[in-house]
Amino acid sequence: MRPIGSSIAVIIAFSVAGIAILTGVPFMPPLQAEPNTSMLNGTAAFGDWRTDRPGMRRLIKPQDLPAPDMAESARNVVRIVHRTNEQKPIVPNGFEVNLFASGLAGPRIVRTAPNGDIFVAESLAGRVSVLRPNGTAPAQPTVFASGLNYPFGIAFYPPGNDPRWVYVGNTDSVVRFPYRNGDVTARGDAETIAPNLPLGGHRTRDVMFSPDGTTMYVSVGSGSNVADGMRKLSGEALQTWVLSHPLGATWENEEGRADVLAFDPQGKNQRIFATGIRNCVGLAVEPKSGTVWCSTNERDGLGDNVPPDYITRVREGAFYGWPWYYIGAHEDPRRKGERPDLAGKITIPDVLLQAHSASLGLTFYDGTQFPAEYRGNIFAAEHGSWNRSKRTGYKIIRVIVKNGVPIGEYEDFATGFVIDDSDVWGRPVGVTVDKDGALLLSEDASGTIWRITYTGKAAQAQ
Repeated sequence: MRPIGSSIAVIIAFSVAGIAILTGVPFMPPLQAEPNTSMLNGTAAFGDWRTDRPGMRRLIKPQDLPAPDMAESARNVVRIVHRTNEQKPIVPNGFEVNLFASGLAGPRIVRTAPNGDIFVAESLAGRVSVLRPNGTAPAQPTVFASGLNYPFGIAFYPPGNDPRWVYVGNTDSVVRFPYRNGDVTARGDAETIAPNLPLGGHRTRDVMFSPDGTTMYVSVGSGSNVADGMRKLSGEALQTWVLSHPLGATWENEEGRADVLAFDPQGKNQRIFATGIRNCVGLAVEPKSGTVWCSTNERDGLGDNVPPDYITRVREGAFYGWPWYYIGAHEDPRRKGERPDLAGKITIPDVLLQAHSASLGLTFYDGTQFPAEYRGNIFAAEHGSWNRSKRTGYKIIRVIVKNGVPIGEYEDFATGFVIDDSDVWGRPVGVTVDKDGALLLSEDASGTIWRITYTGKAAQAQ
């Protein structure tokens, strides 16, 4: 996961992993085996970039976690090297990858507009740009809006085919611009919808809407690794706080952080939707059920394989552990004994990823170009580790979802960004599905966006 500030009630029914750890029911095995895949389970799934390849599946369960070991914690910052023309993502057989755009200033989140245009946040440049597909030729960017404060999340409102606004998540606010399908520049000035979001620490603010358009979700990461600087509360002071705030809410410099927030579309009626999610960098909303999902960077400093990053459904009112606990009732030794009242009230995430992968953007595959088994699955971008002696992440993964329910497994989909133990040419950030059903991925090391299409027999049979 990324360093701070870099470019950077138990719920059994909602968590298969939670069932396993809390009720003793065996963890759900894969519902079906798909061809051309291999499976790594338990500690074998921890691995590193050398075991990555398209089709490699992993299943990590809460009981697989080793004890934390702060002495094992490593600082292993990657070196970014120039991408050669021969270097591109490696994808599964039957798929093809082509350069969609290059020369961008650290492209981050990418989102597809209803008319097919691709919006991209160039966070460090303070702008959002539009890329219009141009056949096989690389798309050229047009600046939609500039002068923004580390923009990240992008959402179209109202949901559907005819949006009237583009919402952008600045690090300190949510703003919106008037919009009509096909606009490549904003047709009006920014209107601040949600001001005064917490500043500092994790900077990204993703934005999503419920399918009915009544709720705007905003992710706000923690201000520090493990609530550094937040005092311990006890006795009457703690009880007073607990009685007036949501389960697991943090205070002082971490108040309103490590949360998913909810507003109405006008930025009013703010409330905390869920707590204890250290850094929900990427938000997604399942289009049929309206279920909110997070792609989460967990904490650093507890060793190579502790704790896993995760991708999970997010239930309103749920608490996911940070900063006192992780992945259920695993207590962080740096906050030991502070909140025993929370130990049995933690929601366990659905899909545990290799620790320190830095899971960022995610999207549901709702196209028809890819084979049928991909539909309803999730693609997520793993930016890559720095707090791990053996490098991991730096890839696009597919989270296996069956009938709307994650089964705990994920699969490498696009790899090849790592050159060796020291060097990489790409760090994936965003994913989106275009109007033709292809998958686009952004990476902010070389400033490129790639388009992955399916050319196999299954596609021809659709």
